[in-house]
Amino acid sequence: MADKHTLEDLALFGGARMFPAPKPTSNLVRPDFDKFLDYSRVFFEHHQYTNDGALVKQLEQRLAAFHQTEFCVAFCSGFWALALAISALARPGRSEIVMPSFTYRRMADIAAWTRLKPHFCDVEESTLANSAATVRPCINDNTALILGVHPIVNFCDIDGLVDLAKERDIPLLFDSVESVYESYAGRKIGCFGAGEIFSLGASKLVNGFEGGYLTTNDAQLAEHLALIRGFGFNGPDNVAVPGGLNAKLNEIHAAMALAGLDDLEDQVVRNRERYLTYQRLLAPLKGIRLLEFDESHRPGYKNIVIEVLDDWPLSRDDTVSLLNAEMILARAYYTPPLHRKRMAYPHVPVALPVTDRLAERYILPPCGHLVSNEDIARIVVFLGFISANAAAIKVRLQQREALK
Repeated sequence: MADKHTLEDLALFGGARMFPAPKPTSNLVRPDFDKFLDYSRVFFEHHQYTNDGALVKQLEQRLAAFHQTEFCVAFCSGFWALALAISALARPGRSEIVMPSFTYRRMADIAAWTRLKPHFCDVEESTLANSAATVRPCINDNTALILGVHPIVNFCDIDGLVDLAKERDIPLLFDSVESVYESYAGRKIGCFGAGEIFSLGASKLVNGFEGGYLTTNDAQLAEHLALIRGFGFNGPDNVAVPGGLNAKLNEIHAAMALAGLDDLEDQVVRNRERYLTYQRLLAPLKGIRLLEFDESHRPGYKNIVIEVLDDWPLSRDDTVSLLNAEMILARAYYTPPLHRKRMAYPHVPVALPVTDRLAERYILPPCGHLVSNEDIARIVVFLGFISANAAAIKVRLQQREALK
């Protein structure tokens, strides 16, 4: 592993990389392999690999209990869980869905697939998430649905959005992919709004290889989504719901997710250790601020977010480039925001000054199963090195740019 003493040691300028293998920002935790095989034997012995098999049913029951909801409906991906929930909940005859721009890069595409126009709202600087105050100005006679999106650290304005949705009689759906483990006001995330969406992707807290699910206390919504994910069939050749498609979760994904649930509590302990290491080591570093979890909500600590402050001597993007060159695969946080991307489908043009400003300030550094506390220590030392040598680094970067 290469330590850094001079500018020539920086991988961006031709030096050896700090890490021979990438240090990712994704969780990528693998559950116990024997447990995964034990679950897999169930579908193998039953000769049923899909179509609402025993493991999918077991997973849905466990997830409903975990989130303290009446129902859970599993899907082949979080994308289809969200798209089909939006289609089911949107007010008929209305064309807009209110959502934050400072969020997952495919969110507007999902809305467009449902034939709704994204109406982007700003976010609160204190939470990086939408709130009743940022959503209210976007509501009009065309508003079909409000999408509340939890940020990577802590929550959006749950109470405010619930009250606003009730006041305006507009359905409220939460994208809770980043808040799967947390509790709020004594209740688990998963039981707020008309429904909440989660992911079972490999980068998430519960790794099902791929997959997603919705939790709800609405029996009618759960029944509708369970039908529509399976072509709309209710019995052989009986299409009970038009517009159905194949969005079922198969049994091998359910086996992986169930094994992941068995390991979940231990995983959160390990995640917290990494978070506390970042917290301790970043504290003396001027110009970088760690976004801290509210531990009263029992977070899962899946990802780490840091803010590049005004007194940090390098731009956020230059900092990310220097990190990436060392195989420290940091990412800019939700950049560019969705309202700044080119869209080939209808949307509501907006000015979002808070989002624009915040989109230049945040970084996701490495975390998860493939990152050790020793790795974190070396990453923080590297940040200190580039800060101390920022003036010379900027000159070299300007020279590189001039040669292009």
